[in-house]
Amino acid sequence: MEILLNEKNDITIIDVKGPVDLYHSGKLKDAIEKKISEGGRKFIINLEKVEYIDSSGIGSLISSMQNLKKVSGSLALLKLTEPVEKVFKLTRLDGFFKIYKSEEEAVSAMG
Repeated sequence: MEILLNEKNDITIIDVKGPVDLYHSGKLKDAIEKKISEGGRKFIINLEKVEYIDSSGIGSLISSMQNLKKVSGSLALLKLTEPVEKVFKLTRLDGFFKIYKSEEEAVSAMG
C-alpha cells in the first residue's frame, strides 16, 4: 500500500493506493495518528485506488475517526471504488462516514 499526504488549506488529503487490509491498515492509521499529533484536525481519505478493504482496514478508519472526535476533528472518505463501496453499504458504514464523489465537494464541505 502506498500513502501520499497532501495539504489543502487546513485539510490533510491522504491518497491511498493498494489494499487496506490486515497487513497494511496499520500504516494508514499510523499516518493519521502522526498528523493528529502534529495538530491535524481535518482529513479526507481518497480511496480511488483501493480495490479491497477488509475489517482491519475499516477498523483503522473507525479508530481514526474516534480519535479525531476526541480533538474536535473530522474525517471524510473520497471516491470509493465499487468493491469498497459495496463493503461500506453491506456494513451500513456508508451512513457513519461522510463520503464524497469529488475532492472539491469534500473540501468545500469540510471548509
